[in-house]
Amino acid sequence: MGALDNNALVAVIGAGAMGAGIAQVAAQAGHTVKLYDNRPGAAAQAVAGIDRQLGRLVEKGRLQPEAREAITARLQPVEAIEALTDACLVIEAIVENLQVKQALLLQLETLCAPHCILASNTSSLSITSLAAGLQRPQQVVGMHFFNPAPLMALVEIVRGLATAPAVAAQLYETAKAWGKQPVQTRSTPGFIVNRVARPFYAESLRLLQEGAADCATLDALLRDAGGFRMGAFELTDLIGHDVNYAVTCSVFDAFYGDFRFQPSLAQKELVDAGRLGRKSGQGFYSYAEGAQRPHADELQSQATVECCVVEGNLGVLQPLAERLRDNGVAVSERAGLGLIQVGDATLALSDGRLASQRAREDGLRNLVLVDLALDYRSASRIAVSWSADTTSLARDQAVALLQRAGLRVSAIADLPGLVVLRTVAMLANEAADALLQGVGSAANIDLAMCAGVNYPLGPLAWAEQLGLGYTLRVLENLQRSYGESRYRPSLLLRRCDAQGARLHE
Repeated sequence: MGALDNNALVAVIGAGAMGAGIAQVAAQAGHTVKLYDNRPGAAAQAVAGIDRQLGRLVEKGRLQPEAREAITARLQPVEAIEALTDACLVIEAIVENLQVKQALLLQLETLCAPHCILASNTSSLSITSLAAGLQRPQQVVGMHFFNPAPLMALVEIVRGLATAPAVAAQLYETAKAWGKQPVQTRSTPGFIVNRVARPFYAESLRLLQEGAADCATLDALLRDAGGFRMGAFELTDLIGHDVNYAVTCSVFDAFYGDFRFQPSLAQKELVDAGRLGRKSGQGFYSYAEGAQRPHADELQSQATVECCVVEGNLGVLQPLAERLRDNGVAVSERAGLGLIQVGDATLALSDGRLASQRAREDGLRNLVLVDLALDYRSASRIAVSWSADTTSLARDQAVALLQRAGLRVSAIADLPGLVVLRTVAMLANEAADALLQGVGSAANIDLAMCAGVNYPLGPLAWAEQLGLGYTLRVLENLQRSYGESRYRPSLLLRRCDAQGARLHE
């Protein structure tokens, strides 16, 4: 089935930021849009706000004046829900409350024609539950936009248990016609994005609680080494801790308290204190006028390093050796276990063990562990940790070598998996479990995480790039270190590794 015809009337309920954004998207695509909100005057205010935003696009030369006028003319604020009876598609973007949304859908079913599609913009509520009790549950589907809707490409098309395949297919094609990148997913807790993204926040929050480093340093490492657009603390400050914490709690509860989704006490404390992030002026960072953002910690070394020895195959760390050569370091090679020797120091890519544990188990002296980077050729910062018996001279030599490569070096406490590695491994693990359970295809899961939350690489593609065996070993070592089910590897990772199969088939 194709997309809705441009002549089809679209209705949006809820004139907040998300509802107004969805209305703008539909109007820009050529639909007449009726916007309704139960707050008197709110819909008209939202349309005026959309017009102002379009005006700014005109000023920047990104939109023609006549296009602005046409889009605004297609936006019709209405003051009564009964005005929506002729809609072919109704998208609700009201408060994230199951009972309130159910009551609205029941009302819409009596008002609208039998063929009308009833879509919910819910970010985590069950589409199956929302449709329960309706006479036509097959017409109910999730259409989850991301904020701001006019700019964010991703739309999750969410099928409930009763959703008609033709309805989901038509909304998928409609979202494409609106210039979006839709993905199909089943109605499971968090759908794709809000489920798979939980470890991105959870691992940084845990590292903070365990004293790994401060917020600014952990954020900088995810940005400058991991390639993420924002770190977890600045991102949750932007989202709002009340919103982010509520989604985490919702997913945690929906999975019957599975510790993979355990909420953070550190974030709960911010919510309890009313420190909700940018919108309240204080979160992990201060947004008060004149407040200075703290800088990431960096190590400095006065040691002189001119050469190093690469022992064996460095795996994903190999581009670092090439970068050292490009920066004038004499790099020689010999057989070995995939290590870099410089002076008294031994450098190795983390495998998820504590540095002190690995030094003892593998018989390595003066061990300095190096974190994962998205691309060692272009990363500007890297995290390191070291074993308890590593001398200050060896540490200085290791830092000096990394600085010769043009990297800023930030130290974290001796914790398993460092920062980027454990975050990526856990994202890949959750994505693999979602794939195993049929939440979405591998391509859709990776697309959702790149288009929906701007990840530099899809988690499943990242795991394959690192090697499924290595990713699995990191998770197994994390689980051994913590002794918690939180880090249990997905059965799909184990199966694909055992079979020599890929996640993207």
